Amino acid sequence: MPPLKLLGIAVALAMDAFAVAIAVGTALKSVSPRQFFRLAWHFGLFQALMPIVGWGAGLAIREQIARYDHWVAFTLLALVGGNMIREALKLPSTAEIEDRDPTRGLSLIMLSLATSIDALAIGLSLSLLEVAIWTPSVVIGVVAGLFTLAGMAIGSRLWKLSHFSRYGEMAGGGVLFLIGVTILIEHGVFP
Repeated sequence: MPPLKLLGIAVALAMDAFAVAIAVGTALKSVSPRQFFRLAWHFGLFQALMPIVGWGAGLAIREQIARYDHWVAFTLLALVGGNMIREALKLPSTAEIEDRDPTRGLSLIMLSLATSIDALAIGLSLSLLEVAIWTPSVVIGVVAGLFTLAGMAIGSRLWKLSHFSRYGEMAGGGVLFLIGVTILIEHGVFP
């Protein structure tokens, strides 16, 4: 997979983590180094593991859908991208973040899962396209961790900027859709 395309996917997937990290930073206002580490580590870890899970699932069904794999990859990317845009258009609310520390316990696990579900679909798509998963998985995890750190820093220092996270998430959704269109072009769907 070309490095620029991989980076585009990683950044697009990191937008969910970035938006949630801004909301968490805004809710906490004062974020300790331990909270920074916990959220970034878990978001990065889950973002790195979910493509591997999706890729494994894709191996099981790849032969059955080999003739249509590019359409499946496009559909998954379009759905994930569309969902990211839809979520970004919702009015943000820090009231959704619990009063207790969201960087601990079940809240942390739930947020980590919620921000990494899209990566599962990407892993499935990469499997169908017969792309090795290890490098993309690491890149996706590292980028998500870095975006989480940046989001928490923004949220804790400049809480008024939390509404800008929706534009990043919308851009991420658009990037995923465009990557899906590129896959169709590469498979000769458009003359």
